[in-house]
Amino acid sequence: MRLGINLGYWGAGMDADNLAVAQEADRLGYAVCWAAEAYGSDAPTVLSWVAAQTERIDVGSGIFQIPARTPAMTAMTAATLDTLSGGRFRLGLGVSGPQVSEGWYGVKFDKPLSRTREYVEIIRKAMSRERLSHEGEHWTLPLPDGPGKPIKLTVHPVREEIPLYIAAIGPKNLEQTGEIADGALLIFFSPEHAEETTLRHLRAGREKSGTSGGGDALAGFDVCPTVPLAVGEDVHALADQFRPYTALYVGGMGSRKQNFYNRLAQRMGYAKEAAEIQDKYLAGDKEGAAAAVPHELIDSTTLLGSTARIAERMRAYAEAGVTTLSLAPAGFTREERIAGLRAGVEALEQAGVGS
Repeated sequence: MRLGINLGYWGAGMDADNLAVAQEADRLGYAVCWAAEAYGSDAPTVLSWVAAQTERIDVGSGIFQIPARTPAMTAMTAATLDTLSGGRFRLGLGVSGPQVSEGWYGVKFDKPLSRTREYVEIIRKAMSRERLSHEGEHWTLPLPDGPGKPIKLTVHPVREEIPLYIAAIGPKNLEQTGEIADGALLIFFSPEHAEETTLRHLRAGREKSGTSGGGDALAGFDVCPTVPLAVGEDVHALADQFRPYTALYVGGMGSRKQNFYNRLAQRMGYAKEAAEIQDKYLAGDKEGAAAAVPHELIDSTTLLGSTARIAERMRAYAEAGVTTLSLAPAGFTREERIAGLRAGVEALEQAGVGS
């Protein structure tokens, strides 16, 4: 298991700190640095900024939003970032959610599975540098009865195949991710619930694709959750830091009818609690929603406590099948977050599961 760092969103006044965290992760030997986008900072600009000022660490989109770009544009961006970084780019994709897709991008949030599959097909075809033509439900290239003609990418990526990840939560999305991607970007991943909520679906997709190796269907597939980390002795106090974060996702991310994170909490055995969190959050009681988050849910999906306790949890993640553990260190200062980075390396060494 290797370590990654998830810098999240940029543009909130902490950009210099984010860069310093990425550079320290590079120095410490972290495998990958992820940057996100929603409706603020865009990920490609951030990743080019980080890649230009680091040496070894991979840079990854966690994620590029599918409704934000045509698949051909994403292929261009991926090829350019891979070239400029010297072969250090990882392409992470996700459909976002209905509010952002329809409210920000003006793209109908329908048939996300077939849209993702088609998007990936076009990207892979474009990055292989064959002349691009495609006839599908969502895209037709070139457009019929017009002046367009099949053309090919002029940029030569450093690698023949850029690693492609998909952010997945639901069972059907996870299965498709196992089938068509090289890795899965995961959130609220609990080792204790990994098999029933996540891994069996990824495994089914890999088996369907015929790309699984030997007796292990997930061999060669990167299982990559982002896990918040906080170091200290009072585990309950540390967990309380993440109550608003968990309540936001379980209670307020998406609509009452369509909240992927709420459904995940239900599948983990917190159906009653997930309903209460959502009811309070959508009623405007964010403090009440945070208070309703079970401590056990936070503790099982984060790394909390002393370095020794975090090392023990890292062993559980590795045993559950995680291959890249991306950390999101808690803290509002550069020093706090860098201390978390260093603690992550120390804990991995204690756990004895590094690669």
